[in-house]
Amino acid sequence: MTEHETTPGTTGDSGAGVAVEETQVASAPVTAPPPVPVASDHPDRWGRVDEDGTVYVKTADGERVVGSWQAGEPTEGLAHFARRFDDIRTEVELLVTRLSSGAGDPKHAMTSAKHVQESLADAAVVGDLAALSARVEHVLALAEQGLEAAKVAKDEARAAAAARKQELVEEAEQLAAESTQWKAAGDRLRSILDEWKTIRGVDRKTDEQLWRRFSKARDAFNRRRGSHFADLDRQRSVAKARKQELVEEAEKLVESDDWGPTAGRYKELMVEWKAAGRAPKEADDALWQRFRAAQDAFFAKRSEAFSERDAEFASNAKLKEELLVEAEQIDPSHDLEAARQHLYRIQERWDAIGKVPRERVRELEGRLRSVEERVRGAVDAQWRRSDPEAEARVAQFRERVEQFEAQAAKARSAGDKRRAEQAEAQAKQWREWLAAAEQAVATR
Repeated sequence: MTEHETTPGTTGDSGAGVAVEETQVASAPVTAPPPVPVASDHPDRWGRVDEDGTVYVKTADGERVVGSWQAGEPTEGLAHFARRFDDIRTEVELLVTRLSSGAGDPKHAMTSAKHVQESLADAAVVGDLAALSARVEHVLALAEQGLEAAKVAKDEARAAAAARKQELVEEAEQLAAESTQWKAAGDRLRSILDEWKTIRGVDRKTDEQLWRRFSKARDAFNRRRGSHFADLDRQRSVAKARKQELVEEAEKLVESDDWGPTAGRYKELMVEWKAAGRAPKEADDALWQRFRAAQDAFFAKRSEAFSERDAEFASNAKLKEELLVEAEQIDPSHDLEAARQHLYRIQERWDAIGKVPRERVRELEGRLRSVEERVRGAVDAQWRRSDPEAEARVAQFRERVEQFEAQAAKARSAGDKRRAEQAEAQAKQWREWLAAAEQAVATR
């Protein structure tokens, strides 16, 4: 067998025919030509074999020699070249199908179609070359539309990518200018960068311009954040120094037994501590532990002292209760002078006992005052009955008042507060009796 030209075919179903009436790949429709007939069904419609075995194909311009067949019957040779035609036809129909479905690559399809188109002029095949040529033209039109659509899609994708990067840049610039949520904003900028890397297709000039803006925004944010934390570090350094001073003062106050003023100062130190602000965390925690330890030590010491004092005051209250039992047995109606002297001694012992719990003061003082009023009432009554001695008593009481006032003044000068208070209390009592005596003299 001899052939003028051989054309490589593609594997596929040689009998498959796909009729596409109309396909719209881009915006303009492409009308498909009629399907290409299968040549192997009636190869004699498209060619012939002459007596010497030369094979011809019929074209619009007349017959064209496509090869020679010497191996057998002429019909077999004609069928052979028809099958070669059908192979090309199948290849073209596959291109149509892929382009119409959107699965084919327009650029690859155009290359394949042009190759077929160029080979048809001298292809060693027998079939409807005019219909096949029209079908190839259809493939080229579809491929052209596909390329145009791909270009449009690419342009749209590029525009969308540029728009998205523009959005990311604007968000980054806003974060850089306004955000004080440093961690969240920093995380978001990193997310923006990650997304930025996935966006493709932006033209180089636009991409570089947007990148410069994004990079500038990141740098601005980092500078502002750095400045913030630098200021924060300075503030924390000042806070640390101030808290160190407060801790040292708190530790010095631990040994104080001036309970009231010192407790008040600790409260003030707490207010100043809060106002000082935060120091670096590790230092802040350590200083706070020292501050609390000093505070706790002082108040524990004070509580212990108060417990001892309360125990002492409770004991004093018990002693005064016993003294009140004795005082309440005084009967000024039998021997007024003895009753007065007895009351005087009880008052001295009362003062010497000292303080009692605050909640018992009114009760105990009230009971003693009742005894004093009973004795004073008896004295007033006697004064009214014994006028001849009234003047002497007035002088005597005045002398006693002056005596106790002098004792009080002397004790206070000596710094003996307790004795001064006792003398003043006695002077007060005698002053009341003096007032009563003077009133008796005035009204007799």
